Amino acid sequence: MLTSKEVLDRSGVSRATLNNYIARGLLPRPLVKRPAGGGATSPRQLGYFPPDVLETIAAIQKLKRDGLDMEQIAQRLGTPAALASDEQSADSAGQPTASERPKEHQERLTLTVDELPHAAYMVNYNFEVTWFNTQARKNLSGVFGDLAPRIEDRSIFKLLLETDSMALPPNSLALVRLNLALAKERMTCAAMLQPCRGISGERVKLFEALCDDAAAVQGKLTAEVPLRLNTGQGANDFTAYATYFREGILIVLAPSHGDAAELRRLLGRRDVVIRSLLSKRLPVLTELAVLVADLQDSVKICSELPPDEYFELINQIWSVAGDIFRRFYGTHGKHVGDGMVYYFFPQPDSNYILNTAICAQELKGAIARLSKEWQLKKNWTNELYLNTGLNEGQEWLGTFQTATSIEFVVLGEAINHTARLSDLARFGQIWATKNFISKLPADSRHQVQFGIERVGADGQRVQVSSSYSRVCNLVDVESGRYVKLKDIAGMPVTEILNVTA
Repeated sequence: MLTSKEVLDRSGVSRATLNNYIARGLLPRPLVKRPAGGGATSPRQLGYFPPDVLETIAAIQKLKRDGLDMEQIAQRLGTPAALASDEQSADSAGQPTASERPKEHQERLTLTVDELPHAAYMVNYNFEVTWFNTQARKNLSGVFGDLAPRIEDRSIFKLLLETDSMALPPNSLALVRLNLALAKERMTCAAMLQPCRGISGERVKLFEALCDDAAAVQGKLTAEVPLRLNTGQGANDFTAYATYFREGILIVLAPSHGDAAELRRLLGRRDVVIRSLLSKRLPVLTELAVLVADLQDSVKICSELPPDEYFELINQIWSVAGDIFRRFYGTHGKHVGDGMVYYFFPQPDSNYILNTAICAQELKGAIARLSKEWQLKKNWTNELYLNTGLNEGQEWLGTFQTATSIEFVVLGEAINHTARLSDLARFGQIWATKNFISKLPADSRHQVQFGIERVGADGQRVQVSSSYSRVCNLVDVESGRYVKLKDIAGMPVTEILNVTA
């Protein structure tokens, strides 16, 4: 018998790879027992494998080099027989068998998102697909293939219902029911159907009937939902493990008869799972709103404060802002310096454009209150202002991964133009593009007061409500601090004066 360390050293595979082979049934689970002749410093329990596991690992590695994936390798090699002889030996020697060993004495496996042996996919809270694995592509053929670039075309319901055949593929009905149960707590049936334009009337009626019958799954960290799927060898019982994150829902479809302990342990490591998923998130072309805000006179404030107080102030600003952004579904983006960038995406239960406007207004009020606190604390006359720009567009959203973090990044002009609007703003102003205001829902536009300050014939400045101006008519873009605004000189913009929730 070989210890797990000997197997790792002699085969050259990693611990995660070894665990994956075990989880797939390609290798037997280790027999855990007390090592013979161990001293006081020796481990109390070790995992032991039969010597032929090295040959099996070598065969797996050769098949991988030949281009086979793990499913094909599993089919080629089959599932090894249990270590019956070793179990009997352990039993005759007075050692507990594998089924009798306490769980805390069994060698723990470390399953990863990359090595999930089951079909898995992730949806956002509009139930649009943002990630899926190879197993989902293979086992759920016709659903997960080459996804459309636009996020709204990745609706899981559209992917399941839209087919050229008269009948739905074998597993589509079961998956529709599953996703309906997960979505029903957040979305109406009409909202789920909205992206499914073009499907037949019969499919619409079927969907509506299924939606009426579906019982909503109550949101919790991980929900377990039973379902039956066709695996090519008849219908089999599965369990859908739906794990809820701020960024969406990860759904793993695992056979009900298998050992789910490792899967549950993996899903319990939420920070590890979501970091891995975000690093693999598929870039999408999506509608979004962008908010960019910069702290006015940050260099002056930094020079006037001791370092510890300056960092205290900046941390307070981020803390106050973070709570507001979370309430309005803002997603943090990359920004250099003291400013902040947040993205707002379409939501099933609210309008993302209105969310952005209300968020900017609440942020302005929160910073005004924080400014008063610091004036009392420091007995100074400085005012804190976040100068804010708002814009909307359709841009590519992806992620950049560093050694320590995952950052959402938008590629396109929307982010650059929004940053320029924040440069235009002064003394806590909120500037927005005409396109942004035009995207507000018709029944919500009365909540947003906006306009442009004009100079009348008598020289008096007058606020003209519900009006816009080109940037070049507001400031001289050929000189001074406004030169950087030349690339948006012809853009029609307006100042948001007040927003009511």
